[in-house]
Amino acid sequence: MTIETIAATDIEAERARNSLLLDVRSPAEFRGGHVRGAVNLPLELVTVAKVNALRGGNADRHVVLLCAAGKRATIAAERLSGKGLQLLVVTGGTAACATAGLPLDKISNGVISIERQVRIAAGTLVFGGVLLGANVHPGFYGLSGFVGAGLIFAGVTDWCGMGLLIAKAPWNK
Repeated sequence: MTIETIAATDIEAERARNSLLLDVRSPAEFRGGHVRGAVNLPLELVTVAKVNALRGGNADRHVVLLCAAGKRATIAAERLSGKGLQLLVVTGGTAACATAGLPLDKISNGVISIERQVRIAAGTLVFGGVLLGANVHPGFYGLSGFVGAGLIFAGVTDWCGMGLLIAKAPWNK
């Protein structure tokens, strides 16, 4: 049906109308802290059939989509758009919910977000490329340039291939 955005402060009203709170982050991110009552369905697994199963056969039940900041929830909403669902994307995601003082549940500690993992991996590759370029062969400087170009591309397009790969890593399951 339609995709709308709502503020984090509107979640309680949606909870009162029995809306499905669907968190599309990785399971590791979800365990690190999520809005109370949210159900985890990672973005790569989001399908209309799975969402309908989670709605429990209630065709009138709204679907409130959450992620860390809103980008993945928007992608999920676009994927589900036009399939007969009333979709609501929380502006600012779980971070906005925490700022608004909504209750968050934490299943485990020490979780590193996908975004931080990408920064660590990119920094390691750039640093490694510089070290190898200076000490082994100048061709390794190309690794640093490739990673830099990838970061520019991710910033311009808001699509990060490294983030998608890291999300599939075993420690993020």
